[in-house]
Amino acid sequence: MEQRSEFLTDILYLLSVAGINSAYDVLVFLVPIALAWFIYRAVKKRRDEQSQRILEESKQAGLADPPTSLHPIIDHNICLGCATCVDACPEGNVLGVIREKAHLVNPSHCIGHGACKTACPTDAISLVIGNEKRGVDIPMLNPNFETNVPGLFVAGELGGMGLIRNAIEQGRQAMESIRQAISNSQSSVPYDVVIIGAGPAGFSATLDAHEHNLNYVTLEQETLGGTVAHFPRGKIVMTAPVLLPIVGQAKFNETTKEILMDFWQNVEKQTGVRINCMERMESIEKTRDGFMVTSPKATYHTKSVLLAIGRRGTPRKLGVPGEEQSKVIYRLADPAEFRNKHVLVVGGGNSALEAAITIADEPGATVTLSYRSGAFAKANPKNVDKVSASANAKKMTVLLKSTVKEITEKQVTINTEDGEVTIENDAVIVCAGGILPTPMLKSLGVEIETKRGTL
Repeated sequence: MEQRSEFLTDILYLLSVAGINSAYDVLVFLVPIALAWFIYRAVKKRRDEQSQRILEESKQAGLADPPTSLHPIIDHNICLGCATCVDACPEGNVLGVIREKAHLVNPSHCIGHGACKTACPTDAISLVIGNEKRGVDIPMLNPNFETNVPGLFVAGELGGMGLIRNAIEQGRQAMESIRQAISNSQSSVPYDVVIIGAGPAGFSATLDAHEHNLNYVTLEQETLGGTVAHFPRGKIVMTAPVLLPIVGQAKFNETTKEILMDFWQNVEKQTGVRINCMERMESIEKTRDGFMVTSPKATYHTKSVLLAIGRRGTPRKLGVPGEEQSKVIYRLADPAEFRNKHVLVVGGGNSALEAAITIADEPGATVTLSYRSGAFAKANPKNVDKVSASANAKKMTVLLKSTVKEITEKQVTINTEDGEVTIENDAVIVCAGGILPTPMLKSLGVEIETKRGTL
């Protein structure tokens, strides 16, 4: 009632100012405005109800807690409820407006694009990591991305910055700091910097090191792109332009993984940057005049180190007999490789479910999905629905509360609630997360802090 009274008072004032006094003139003037106002209120009410429904569905599914990865928090004291953040999100229905304020209504869909923060006209949105229930360990960094250990720098996802565009910028800025640091160094060791990781931050840092003629080496345990290279097909990974060393401004808008990877591969060829793919860092040791970085192939004596690895780290293994076989892999590259094969996928997160879903669609593929828990609580609801649909269509077998016991050349033995089962098997894909180098960082003296929904 108060809103209607205020609305009518304002209209009457405007009418008097405009000199509109007759009943006919009032109707001509008032009816279109009133109609527009009521339509606006109806649309706003429907949007509010929809957002409330999505939030309730998230709560019922146990998915209402904020993710531990980069995600937005909204200051309701300055939020206008204008919904620009809702419209800006590339994933859709992550944010919603409820009672004139923006809310994170579908947290499990948020992957940290950060477009909401950029779009907010009042700067009411901050991007944070971790939440009250689950903290995330992050190395403590100075403004120049250096840890408390001189010469050891961190950029990108390991430092809490999962957004590709920001990770690229961090890699470039961290290398600027490294160049300044080594310019004052009296060390005569062979390398200026060892860059560990060739994802967004590492690739940007590598381009900067190459542009400024540093004696560098970049180690990547897999391929160019790091974790990005293993995102699902068609996934939107960038929504805004970004500045790359050597290349300059790269104009991206709603860019998919495939487009970004093609762009990076072309840049790699054209610039001649040196990236040692399939060479994993095994250890870092602090020395009197720098660091010793060891890989299975060589040892590198360097003045500085830039850790630009993702938060997945080294893939976590199952620790069961037979896991050393070549048919056991830890990320899905191309589903077509598994046509007409018996495949076991292990894990309950989005990467595991997406791998199982895409392989199950390949002709002749037989897929079994094994997960130790009783529900896919950490996965996107859309992926859970697709798994259920695939299982109902007899395209996939789902074994919850199960663990792998042994992997042989042609079979896999799995412990289930009903006892052991042995199935035919040509390939095993383990999606069990990764092991971060936190113990190694602590052994070097790097200070670690736990983020619980804070910057």
